[in-house]
Amino acid sequence: MSNTDFTLAVEDLTVSFDGFKAIDDLTLYIDRNELRVIIGPNGAGKTTLLDLICGKTRASAGSIKFKNNELTKMAEHKRVRLGIGRKFQTPSIYENLSVFQNLEVSFPKGRSVFGALAFKCDDEVKAKVQAIAQEIGLADRLETEAGLLSHGQKQWLEIGMLLMQEPELLMLDEPIAGMSARERELTADLLKRICQNRAVIVIEHDMAFVKQIAHKVTVMHQGKILAEGPMEKVQADPKVIDVYLGH
Repeated sequence: MSNTDFTLAVEDLTVSFDGFKAIDDLTLYIDRNELRVIIGPNGAGKTTLLDLICGKTRASAGSIKFKNNELTKMAEHKRVRLGIGRKFQTPSIYENLSVFQNLEVSFPKGRSVFGALAFKCDDEVKAKVQAIAQEIGLADRLETEAGLLSHGQKQWLEIGMLLMQEPELLMLDEPIAGMSARERELTADLLKRICQNRAVIVIEHDMAFVKQIAHKVTVMHQGKILAEGPMEKVQADPKVIDVYLGH
């Protein structure tokens, strides 16, 4: 596969903060329809990597290509428009709006001047809200005020808000933190479904959950990639065992 075929191609990426290399010459390729989980001890650079991809942090060196567009000099909002969605650890939903309204306001009406003029809460938007609500398991909660949802439901709503924008790369930072066992199961099912038309990158600590969802696991350590492959292979890797047991 040539590098142009990947949804995301990160090459020789480095970022230094005051001489400390938080990401050190890292190369990573992610396919369309792939659910990649990134694991590693605290301080390995996992969140920094997502910050570099979405544009919150600027790279010191290297290349990040999304659908063959070079991102390293591109503004954050332009990356979103290209199709990159990012969910942070704390959900950012509109607590006082209903589930329906949260999804509706996430519809990318400003993609073109023409779209902005023609936009009204028309059937297209309603249909999209219904479909996404179904996908995230909140179809029967559309009228519920978002602040009244359970912790897990709030996380799903936020994923739904990103899905409204039809991203081709979705990045989730510890999506199951604080969830009940049942919510974790439902989240695993949700993640398996949503990677069918896009690439999904998940940062996660819970190994049982990682095993359930990952197509491929990337292990980071000190800003570098320590190992990569299916969970079984990575778990059996002496370097990985050393890093995890050595902590």
